[in-house]
Amino acid sequence: MFFEILTYSFMQRALIAGVAIAILCSVVGLFLVLRRYSLFGDAIAHSSFGGIALGLLAGIYPLWTAYGVSIVSALIITRIKDRFNISGDASIAVLLSSGIAVGLVIIGLSGGFTIDIFSFLFGSILLVSINDTILILGLTGVILIIILLLYRQILYSTFNEEQAKVSGIPVEKINYLIIFMAGLTVVTSIQLVGVLLISALFVIPNVSAIMYGKGFKQTAIISISFSVFSVITGILVSYVFDITPAGTIVLISIGLLAATLGIKSAGLLSKN
Repeated sequence: MFFEILTYSFMQRALIAGVAIAILCSVVGLFLVLRRYSLFGDAIAHSSFGGIALGLLAGIYPLWTAYGVSIVSALIITRIKDRFNISGDASIAVLLSSGIAVGLVIIGLSGGFTIDIFSFLFGSILLVSINDTILILGLTGVILIIILLLYRQILYSTFNEEQAKVSGIPVEKINYLIIFMAGLTVVTSIQLVGVLLISALFVIPNVSAIMYGKGFKQTAIISISFSVFSVITGILVSYVFDITPAGTIVLISIGLLAATLGIKSAGLLSKN
């Protein structure tokens, strides 16, 4: 039955797109978690909800408007936070609530919730098209190449921002670049787990990986492994048992976190 599932073209697209998204969320999410911006992905996702609603109202492909609205909103909020010294959690709360509010108002103007809205809220990876798959692979490749090219600057500004500034690294530009890439990643990932669960892929695999007390590269590899395993297993299990892929993926990821907590509490992991 397993090999039969893999012969379906929609399943092949779902797995390819899902693995790409898993890697992207894990890598970008690790920088957000280390910067104590764990919920920023969730805030961007909620702001993209307003963009999706706007796209459906205007008859435009919703993900295009979601990209624009979420990225612009995130950059504006980040700018306001830096200029007026607003705390990170407060700025995230503003971004999250404003996105939902705008989305709800637009939905009201368009006549209420539709099937399209629900697919974006909860994900629809099994319905991903070939064009969407190509877009996901392309964006994943571009973002990963940017991170590799600027790896040292991004890493340095993540762990020691003040020292990075002294060393001549354009920290502010790096910060905006991280936010920009996070916005692209969030909207791209909405098709996998939806607006409501997107933060799980950013946070849970990385929290699990950090508990192993390894160096940055090893932590990234562990996180990617957990994320990819959760996505592949979640998609296959959801198809076999006819349950929602998004919820299944997140539950498997939570299961891996629970297993890590159990191993750590047994004293088998580093206490660092």
